[in-house]
Amino acid sequence: MDHHDHTSVITGGRRPHRTAVRAVTAGAVVLAVAAGGAYAAGLGPFERDTGPDPAAAEQARAFLADWAAGRLPSAAGRTTSPGTAQRVLDSFTAGLDISKPKLTAESAAEAEDGTVTVPFTARMPVEGLGTWTYESKLPLREQSDGSWKVDWTLSVVHPRLSDTEKFRLEREETEPPEVTDREGTALSGAEFPSLGPVMAQLGGGGGGTGPRGAIHLVDRATGKVERTEARFGARTVRDDGPVRTTLDAGWQAAAEKALAAHADGKNAALVALRIDDGEILAVANSPSSGFNRALSGTYAPGSTWKIVTTSALLLKDAVAPDDVVDCPKYLTVGKRFQNVELSEHPGATFRKDFTESCNTAFISLRDRLDDGELGEVAREYFGVGQEWHVGAPSYDGSVPVPKDETEKAASMIGQGRVQTNPLIMASVTATAVSGTFHQPSLTEQDTEGNEDTTRTTPLPRGVVAQLREMLRATVTDGTARVLSDLPGEIGAKTGTAEVSDDQDNNGWLVAHRGNVAVACVVEEGVTGGASAGPVVRALLAAAPADSE
Repeated sequence: MDHHDHTSVITGGRRPHRTAVRAVTAGAVVLAVAAGGAYAAGLGPFERDTGPDPAAAEQARAFLADWAAGRLPSAAGRTTSPGTAQRVLDSFTAGLDISKPKLTAESAAEAEDGTVTVPFTARMPVEGLGTWTYESKLPLREQSDGSWKVDWTLSVVHPRLSDTEKFRLEREETEPPEVTDREGTALSGAEFPSLGPVMAQLGGGGGGTGPRGAIHLVDRATGKVERTEARFGARTVRDDGPVRTTLDAGWQAAAEKALAAHADGKNAALVALRIDDGEILAVANSPSSGFNRALSGTYAPGSTWKIVTTSALLLKDAVAPDDVVDCPKYLTVGKRFQNVELSEHPGATFRKDFTESCNTAFISLRDRLDDGELGEVAREYFGVGQEWHVGAPSYDGSVPVPKDETEKAASMIGQGRVQTNPLIMASVTATAVSGTFHQPSLTEQDTEGNEDTTRTTPLPRGVVAQLREMLRATVTDGTARVLSDLPGEIGAKTGTAEVSDDQDNNGWLVAHRGNVAVACVVEEGVTGGASAGPVVRALLAAAPADSE
């Protein structure tokens, strides 16, 4: 249940797409989940610059923020040629089917003539294909009124974009493979619409069934290809026969119905997987077409991340469940952090802090972990940030070393630059309650040989027992009471992750019952219990009991 977040990466938002392999044109984007509470703190989306004129660097970063968030008129207004800049930015992202751009600024440098240059890295997700990454630079020039503006040239967008050369996206149309569930039951996009974007990506790592395409640099006059900037998709021949997945038709149907009934039309996603082997039983997205949020989304996990933070603290005996760790309304670490609805629990035990998701209590324990320890625990025990081979494109998480005390405080509660998605958090939950990380898999051919890609250490049995007890208490006596009337020994953790000043918080809930772990996020869901809670409750109420 968190309320603050910092980031140095500006991320575009999400939007609905068609289920067909041929992509629709990328439209306006909105500020994504990774960008957040730094705005509220007055720090802006980037760390403060220590190079040349801070006003120049700030204008560059504001330009990148506007571009990433789809505020193209605002971005263009920060240049010396607003009309041309807006037209080029729009045609570039739309024409290449780019959505959710991530633009990361580097340190500014000043030239002898007084101009300032800010290099940046662009990560441009091309719909349905993959991410095009490149580097460019923003030139800034001081204006007569003392303000700074981006000195507009086409090379601002990409170093090779010019009056004579432009980029062209070419897709190689491929038919989505036939797909079956774990029992051989056929899975169709008509019956399971949420699987549309998933099925189009299946087998890209093995059978070559995924979509393929390329971005070419072409001559504006002749259309001749000068060079290939990026190529996506395997070029192997698809094996005969359907792609057999680990999905369970019953769980998939329950997941799709739960999202359709309780996501209230918001962007949302969930993953359910088996705890003992990591096999994925259901992947569902709302809207049920386009971007695969469940596997490829990048979200601050909010208080669901306290599972990992708690593991790190328990591993080094830095705290015990019965220790008193006070939970005040506020705690200032470079800025003021607070609890949801300004709740407080004087004299609370750490167990109470966990079940009530007390931000201030967790942040107060930050000095008991080394700066990089949270990321090390996430990687070593939970596999987060290692290379996963799921059977479809996936984002495998990031827990960078905090840049300062404020960011360290934020990372304790799943904010800062910590990024995950429902796939990762379902896996985190499974690892926490079993003690052993199992590489999540979506296709049968990926269940073997995963030892070659991930190396993890089992959690001690004592730590697992404490985690299970606290997750269970969160259902019986804490913020996940929405699940308390369901049968079975359910454990869960809620989360609320701040996005930005002008967007409602994202709601999270992770849970486990029997041999299944589930994670759900609802964008702008306000709180986890109220938004993701009903989705997970409906899923567990309807899911096939025999598969647990």
